Amino acid sequence: MSTGTNKLRGVNLGSWLLLEKWMVPSLFEGLAATDETTWCAELGPAAAERLRRHWDSFVTYEDFAWIAERGLNAVRIPVGHWIFGPPYPYHRSYGADPHPFVSGGMEVLDRALDWAARLGLRVMLDLHAAPGCQNGFDNGGIKDVVEWHTRDEYRAHSLEVLGRLAERYRAHPALAAIEVLNEPRWDVPTDYLKAYYLDAYARIRRHCAPERVAVVVHDGFRSYREFLGFMQPPQWQNVIFDLHRYQCFDRRDIDTDIYGHLHKAAGEWRDEADSINAALGLPAICGEWSLGLDLKVVSLWAEGPFNHALEHMDAFQQDVASRGYAAAQLLAFEKYLGWFFWSYKTETTPAWSLRASVERGWLPSDFR
Repeated sequence: MSTGTNKLRGVNLGSWLLLEKWMVPSLFEGLAATDETTWCAELGPAAAERLRRHWDSFVTYEDFAWIAERGLNAVRIPVGHWIFGPPYPYHRSYGADPHPFVSGGMEVLDRALDWAARLGLRVMLDLHAAPGCQNGFDNGGIKDVVEWHTRDEYRAHSLEVLGRLAERYRAHPALAAIEVLNEPRWDVPTDYLKAYYLDAYARIRRHCAPERVAVVVHDGFRSYREFLGFMQPPQWQNVIFDLHRYQCFDRRDIDTDIYGHLHKAAGEWRDEADSINAALGLPAICGEWSLGLDLKVVSLWAEGPFNHALEHMDAFQQDVASRGYAAAQLLAFEKYLGWFFWSYKTETTPAWSLRASVERGWLPSDFR
């Protein structure tokens, strides 16, 4: 995934090896659990069979083939810090069992990389859930908990997992990048984050040469200006800066009409890309984006009101709006080294499903 290669046009395989309740509500029916940690803790011994069934069916070789056939060239695969199985640091949300997570995800990941290699897809591995949780979101593993940066053992375990992933896949033809931490929250101190990023880079580089594998760092929901001069070549090589862009979480965005959304995507986000490309000194990607404008679908925490730009449109207008919003974002994100749509599929909404959005004509049917 060096900057000399063609653009990355990819998709996230969300809620596959790391569950997100809003994406696969059927798995959470009848449970109090809000995330994979509490899901495993609540189900106990019954978790293994259910989760392995999900791993085998939610994303298959046929899905990888569909992605490749559409001319996409990359997948970003979120994993939890427990991917290698125990031991891992204890957190009180585990309850009585110090090791609640289901083992066997590693074999699924092995298979995924082999499928990708067979189909010519590049893989970005993404440490999406760190011990103690780095963001308090369900996708960080423990909803409403942000303790990753408060204990040395959480940091140490994160680095160990990255090192082990790098070592395991160092020679794998599909491995193109490793993202060292997904969406650390805005209140994790920037200095703490940067020091972790530097250590993570060193860990990965012990096994993976820069000409083969990129190291990806997330903006941590803060301005790229806080990273000016950070991890610059030639000392650091093949580092990619990741930012995620959505328009459904902030109240100002929620209250905006479709024309405002289009303007923000094609205007503000274009200008932001130009600024980042000019000033940062690192290639950047938009590692997550979607067509989602309705907060109610995705949120386990927001109180509403759940108004959104498409709610008073008829079906034809919604289709046109979705196509326009998709195109405006693609035009902005094409300015970067690449982008990854969130996500490949969900049980709940086509606006967050690349496959459904392609099938409905909102996204192009060919990305070559």
